[in-house]
Amino acid sequence: MKRVIVGLSGGVDSSVAAYLLKEQGYEVIGLFMKNWHDDSVTISDECPWLEDSNDAMLVADKLGIPFQTVDLSAQYKERIVDYMFNEYERGRTPNPDVLCNREIKFDVFMDIAMDLGADYVATGHYCRKATIEKDGHTIHQLLAGKDNNKDQSYFLCQLSQDQLAKALFPIGELTKPEVREIAKAQDLITAEKKDSQGLCFIGKVRLPDFLQQQLKPKEGVIVEVEDNLDVYNQTQSGFTSKERELEYLAKKPVYSISDGKVVGKHQGAHYFTKGQRKGLAVGGTKEPLFVIETDVDENVIYTGQGKNHPGLLRNVLFVTNEELHWIREDLTLAEGETMEVMARIRYRQPLEKATLYKVASGLYVEFKNKQSAITEGQFVAWYNNEELLGSGVIS
Repeated sequence: MKRVIVGLSGGVDSSVAAYLLKEQGYEVIGLFMKNWHDDSVTISDECPWLEDSNDAMLVADKLGIPFQTVDLSAQYKERIVDYMFNEYERGRTPNPDVLCNREIKFDVFMDIAMDLGADYVATGHYCRKATIEKDGHTIHQLLAGKDNNKDQSYFLCQLSQDQLAKALFPIGELTKPEVREIAKAQDLITAEKKDSQGLCFIGKVRLPDFLQQQLKPKEGVIVEVEDNLDVYNQTQSGFTSKERELEYLAKKPVYSISDGKVVGKHQGAHYFTKGQRKGLAVGGTKEPLFVIETDVDENVIYTGQGKNHPGLLRNVLFVTNEELHWIREDLTLAEGETMEVMARIRYRQPLEKATLYKVASGLYVEFKNKQSAITEGQFVAWYNNEELLGSGVIS
């Protein structure tokens, strides 16, 4: 009997994952990860870990499986929270959920599971795993979940072959309504529970409050940039190579205060991210203002009216070699090689046609259509049909 340790989060997805594994004949153990101690920045009632661990325990009890809680808050602080502060300070926008999967669930947590004699670790992610043989090697594939509305493969875009080898995703073939039906039929306390929002395992956080623990408020100006700025109308041709063209297209405009008019004040450029609309507190514009750039060195936020402002749109991005990751290591591109893929730059975004270009210093991703708010620090992930092949941090 193979032993599986399920990360029971106190939600419906992991509850049903545990139930299905037990039905399939595995020896199942439920483990709840406690990753957070500071309730001062969480929005109360939105996901207190106490209630979640209690629900997880009740589910384990109902299913008749052993249960325990592990405190990973020290590792979580070091690997996720400190990384977030560091990225915001640099003017980048981190994705803690992707990191949480790579660093906590499928690393720290997986090590604990293996020490407990587990063969596999299972989670309630909406994605699937397949295994193929190629040139005498076993290769694990990460596939999108069957439920298009809930596919969470993007959040696992940084997993390695070793991590995938020991991972199970029992609900990947199901839709969310089907998962809820199973939970109801088994009379699990989580059947009707709302999906948790916000940071992986912390819940909904007031981001400014959270960031202010380390990043001090600092008043600066909000500048509105018109959509007819000269820099948007410059076109260049006659590139000596495709790489030169991509380098030019991947560059973002550099703004100065004289490029627009001051329309308001803010409490710190490092609290804002590209594409953000809420929290600017500037009224009186015909269309809503969106953040088109943040300058953390000068502490200036640049904004533009409307979601089609040219300051938001670009179709080429770059990933450095240090931040480039292939799940399918066998498909890694060599310098000068290209690949046609479907790609996305955020979780909820539909996949878009793109071409990968490998150069000496990293990888260019050229989208067929312009993308809104390509944001440094976020992850771009690329697919072939349903399979996620690799990902990288947008630089």
